[in-house]
Amino acid sequence: MGKIDKIKEQIGWLKIAFGLLTAVVISLVGYIATSYETAEPIMLILALTFTIMLSYGIIIVNKKAFNKMDELEDL
Repeated sequence: MGKIDKIKEQIGWLKIAFGLLTAVVISLVGYIATSYETAEPIMLILALTFTIMLSYGIIIVNKKAFNKMDELEDL
């Protein structure tokens, strides 16, 4: 497998990770929005904490994908 193909494959995996993280964050935000009055406070705190952590993960995956795209451009 050539270096270009390897980088393209890595970008593909990063796209999958980005999509999954985004879907989970959207779900957590939906949970927070629909149950903030009835849920126990600890559940809301956990949901908010995981939302922040996963949002940070989205930023990291996004930066890695753009770095791979820049690396691909240099070849």
